[in-house]
Parts: sequence; structure tokens; C-alpha cells
Amino acid sequence: METTMTDGPGGYVHGYSGREARRLGDQADALAALVHDGTAYPAGSRVLEAGCGVGAQTVHLVARSPGARLTAVDLSRESLEQARARVEGSFPAAGVRWRCADLRDLPFGDAEFDHVFVCFVLEHLPDPRAVLAGLRRVLRPGGTLTAVEGDHGSAFFHPDSAHARAAIAHQVALQAAAGGDALLGRRLGPLLAEAGYARVGVVPRTVYADRARPGLRRAFTRDTFTAMIESVRGEAVAAGLATPADFDRGVADLHRAADADGTFHYTFFKATAVNPG
Repeated sequence: METTMTDGPGGYVHGYSGREARRLGDQADALAALVHDGTAYPAGSRVLEAGCGVGAQTVHLVARSPGARLTAVDLSRESLEQARARVEGSFPAAGVRWRCADLRDLPFGDAEFDHVFVCFVLEHLPDPRAVLAGLRRVLRPGGTLTAVEGDHGSAFFHPDSAHARAAIAHQVALQAAAGGDALLGRRLGPLLAEAGYARVGVVPRTVYADRARPGLRRAFTRDTFTAMIESVRGEAVAAGLATPADFDRGVADLHRAADADGTFHYTFFKATAVNPG
């Protein structure tokens, strides 16, 4: 759901606008407990955030592990500058090390890190297994990797809408055409095993928003998921996947799921694994 750290076939399907940067921040804040619960790194440990984007997750890593020695990597220099500003605005003494690099060719030595954190990145990569193997190279034996990914196949809502489901399917298709996989969450565990990790464990983290959770309805259903689908409208129409009217109807129906009598469900998958050395 977040950002791509390589220059894959079609690039990042959601674009790099200021609106998208704000959406990523809203998403990270809305899902902070879901994504980061149970993840904290000891003081002095060397932690790599692979694909930090605009720093939306970085601020939460710093907040939960203030003594860790964090290195944040991204392919986009512009995103790195936004990430630096975001972190320094909240944690001016954090001392994060920023590196511009491609995840397919990391500029680090073998076993240089104790822990790796990668969130909403693998879904945008044309070969996530190879990237995971590269991350294992820079992870010390016994070190841990934590990965979080979504799966658009887990989205369901009330009132149901064929137009809304079609709009989601168009986003999935566009991401696939760009070399990614918006359904990656379901295969996160097998990917880690194929990349050589041991003690792989995957836990579903479910978001459910209804009238009892008005803040989550706004922050996730409307400002995160629906905004993400809406961001590909131009591409979907240009590709002939939908007419403007049909796509707009789908987005309107997703907004309807964020109303007081609507409901929305989505599942993320959080995996942990160990480098066996």
C-alpha cells in the first residue's frame, strides 16, 4: 500500500504527489498500533528500514525503539528528503542514517544489521523473493526480519457494490502491470521461506471499521483505502479498464462504506522470520 523502492516496469502506481505523501502519513498513523504492535528493537541494535518512502513508518519505528541505530533506505532522493524532514520534525535527536539505494543492490556489507523492517514495499516489486534474499545477506545470522503487507482480496464492505469491487480490481490490475502484486499478503510466508529464512511466522492483522469506530472509518476506509483506489482513476480510464462514470461510481460506493451505516474490512499480514546464517 505504500511505496516502491525500485524502478520496476511501471513505477509506483499511486504516484509521488503531495497528496499521496499525505495519504501515506494518514495511513501510517491510522494503522500504527496494528503495524507496530510487538515490534521494538533494543537500544544499540542496528536496524535497517528497507524502503522508507516519505518516512511514514520511520517516525513510528523511532518512537517505539528510540535507542536503536536506524538506517533508512529508499531509491527516491525526494522521498528521503521528505522522510528526513518528517522524522526531524518529531524527533530532532533521532540520528537516523539516510541512504539512497536500490533494494536490489544494497550498499552494505554482509551481516551489517541485527534487524530488518520492511512495510508495504514488497507488493510493488517485480521480484520480491530476490529482494528478500538480498536483505538476508545484510542481516546477521540470528537476526530478524519483520515484513508487513496487505491483500486487496481481503477487502469487503457494506453496502456491497459491484462498481466498488470493480474499481479495486482495476487497481490490482494496474499494480500487476507495473510489476507488483496487490494480493501479496497471502503469499508473504512462502516468499520468506523461499528466500531462505527460518522460523517464519505470519499473523493476520484485521481492520474493521463501522459506526462504533468513527475515527477508523474516516482514517482508514475513506482517507487510506478509498483515497488509494481513487488515485489510479486516470490510469484506469486511460487503460480502458473503466469509463469515468463507472470508476467514479465505484469510488462513491466506497465512500458510502465509510458512512455511519457502512462497514469495511481489510486484512494485513505481519510476518517475522530469522536469518539462519
